[in-house]
Amino acid sequence: MKHTNTFIHAANGIRQTFKTEVNFRIHAVATVLVVFLGVVLQISGVEWLFVAGCCMLVLALELLNTAIEHLCDIVTEEYHPIVKIVKDTAAGAVLIVALGSLFTGLIIFLPKIFHF
Repeated sequence: MKHTNTFIHAANGIRQTFKTEVNFRIHAVATVLVVFLGVVLQISGVEWLFVAGCCMLVLALELLNTAIEHLCDIVTEEYHPIVKIVKDTAAGAVLIVALGSLFTGLIIFLPKIFHF
């Protein structure tokens, strides 16, 4: 029973983030498009591992970034330079992974698109 509640809480967190965070929705839509493109272009099993890993990492980091932002907002509603650094750093982590995922996607998909 205890594990069921864990999954419910996790699903609630994902659902809440999807409803309230534009960037998470953008990444989720990008994930759907990438999966569709992967099916159409018949990427290999190894390529699927990279694509799936990148998609999951971006979405997971976006969830963590959202959690950090909410936690910071509980600590203080006023501007604080250290809170800004914390929020900016978490957002920077998402950006690095998103750009790395984009680069990985280009390596995998561009040759197949040109050949298509």
